[in-house]
Amino acid sequence: MLELRDLRKTFRRAAASAGAGSKRKGRGQAAPTTEHEPEVMVALDGLSLSVAPGRIVGFVGANGAGKTTAMRIALGVLAPDSGEVLVDGRPATSDDRRRFGYMPEERGLYPKMRVGDQIAYLARLHGYSAVEAEASTGRWLDRLGVAARRDDRVESLSLGNQQRVQLAAALVHHPRFLVLDEPFSGLDPIGVDVMSDVLRSAVAEGAGVVFSSHQLELVERLCDEVVIIRSGQVVAAGTVAELGGSSRRRRLSMLTSADPRVWLPSSYSVVDSSVDEGRWRSVVELPDGVDAAAATRAAAEAGDLLEATPIETSLTDIFREVVAR
Repeated sequence: MLELRDLRKTFRRAAASAGAGSKRKGRGQAAPTTEHEPEVMVALDGLSLSVAPGRIVGFVGANGAGKTTAMRIALGVLAPDSGEVLVDGRPATSDDRRRFGYMPEERGLYPKMRVGDQIAYLARLHGYSAVEAEASTGRWLDRLGVAARRDDRVESLSLGNQQRVQLAAALVHHPRFLVLDEPFSGLDPIGVDVMSDVLRSAVAEGAGVVFSSHQLELVERLCDEVVIIRSGQVVAAGTVAELGGSSRRRRLSMLTSADPRVWLPSSYSVVDSSVDEGRWRSVVELPDGVDAAAATRAAAEAGDLLEATPIETSLTDIFREVVAR
């Protein structure tokens, strides 16, 4: 188990002194309390999450929410101001982190180096023999569909193929945990399918995966759990079903023979309605504490119900709701 526990991280930037003649502009700059105090930007504010072996965790949030900072702390690239990174319940060591696979959002490959040489070199850095490194390199380049580009320089590849090679670099040493920052960025639909299949295979072999992405439909389809952060804090976590909770059944699509506003209690809200051949197709928002079954009974008692279907809430809907709070 990989755990990030109660992480806090701030970044400081010296404020311009009075009389310096400088003008600070731009969005997102925190104003100091006095002219001579440093500006403090809070990147993480008590963030916690866990990644179990054989599970995929989607890590989502708006730009600047703190996802990359948290990942870099997990890797040991940054140190937190407070909090800890644990592996199997104890503080993560350098030996533990050697069993991590990391894929940065900004590509971290040597552009002039040939693909196969680079992946094999990284495997050797992780302690593989030359024979083992070549075998693992061939395996992952083949799995990721870039074996034919083995002798090409990285800089000659398309962005999508560079992304595939970057994942091969993260996987070549058979890591226990994969920490992937926007791994699907720049991939076409076929590339997304290939990457998804490879991640599922790694998980089936026991790896734990956490990845960030703005492609929420993909996160919903691929992940066992989702963690949503805002301003460095976790605002929602769990399976998609758990995240939605009762909100996943707060809307109901109803087909009735008359306008449901005539007989629905005032606590219900008809948010969309259309009439076709004398039938009303409406989307009804349910009041708190009322589930779809209760709304269906109310319609049936009015003798007006032809069809009723609960509307499932997507991860995109959940994200918008919790991030906007």
